[in-house]
Amino acid sequence: MKPDSITSSYRRWAPIYDMTFGRITHAGRRHATQVANQTGGHVLEVGVGTGLALPFYAPELEVTGIDFSEDMLERARSKVAEEKLSHVKELRQMDARQLDFPDSSFDTVVAMHLISVVPDPEQVMAEMARVCRPGGQILLVNHFAREEGWLAWFERKFAPLADWIGWHSNFPKEKVLGVRELRVVEETPLTALGLFTFMKMTKAA
Repeated sequence: MKPDSITSSYRRWAPIYDMTFGRITHAGRRHATQVANQTGGHVLEVGVGTGLALPFYAPELEVTGIDFSEDMLERARSKVAEEKLSHVKELRQMDARQLDFPDSSFDTVVAMHLISVVPDPEQVMAEMARVCRPGGQILLVNHFAREEGWLAWFERKFAPLADWIGWHSNFPKEKVLGVRELRVVEETPLTALGLFTFMKMTKAA
């Protein structure tokens, strides 16, 4: 997706995101934050959106969130203030293709329902790996394209609407597997239809 398409799409979604797509993605959000909580330390959530996951991180963590959309970030900041989420240290507007953090800054990098939205997913994966410390983990929750069956047909039909709906329905999993330092250690289908997948990667020490 193009950056201007992302901005306009999420300006439309921001007011209703929590009650629509936010509910559909709840299972993945809870699973990913539970895994992050087991590790502790410094967490970066890339594509923090309206901050739906922020209350689920353990209070002893230090969480930083970034998002391309200021409309989404406004709602995330409101959540942090209203719910007194003191473990959230910073929320910043940022392009995930060019993360403004030093190398090896975070113990865990989380990206939920992001990688099929960004214009250059391979570059985003490389940036997440760069800011993750050696031996750290990257946690992804995303929908990946199916190769056969009625859901695969459905995904292909919706693919041309990616810029309008805000995500790629036929996003290939191979696009997240190209970073040499990362190794997949867990891949778990989520929800009854397996619509979303949780993937845990570790960075070589």
